[in-house]
Amino acid sequence: MANLIKLVGLDKLVTLFRTVRDHGGIIGSFKTYFRVDELKSGTLIGEDKYGNRYYENNMHFIGRNRWVIYADRVGLNYDGSQVPPEWFGWLHYKTDLPPHKDPSRPKYKWMMDHQQNMSGTNQAYVPYSTTRPKIEPWQPPQ
Repeated sequence: MANLIKLVGLDKLVTLFRTVRDHGGIIGSFKTYFRVDELKSGTLIGEDKYGNRYYENNMHFIGRNRWVIYADRVGLNYDGSQVPPEWFGWLHYKTDLPPHKDPSRPKYKWMMDHQQNMSGTNQAYVPYSTTRPKIEPWQPPQ
């Protein structure tokens, strides 16, 4: 019977319905597809303090079986630098344990909180130049 279901293609239909259910119905699936250009179904592994959700599905190829859905508050302005370092390590297979299950992950009070890359915004770092400019603007006579 299972071979017949696979032969007809009903297993793909069941997977589609499960994926739509996991994303909150048809409207939620459209929103997710609009934001990240694909619909995947997987197990929620954890969430960081910024609202990013991390998923895993070992039915996909290695390298495509762990992914992040960025927080809703960032909208379409998501960036890879919004992933904290501990979750970056899990996403890129540096460790198999997610950060909330890893007892060896150190947390010291001198460690800074994660901040995304601010390049391209008004909060970007711009160094102060102490050298004299080679070209000086022309000032018209008064």
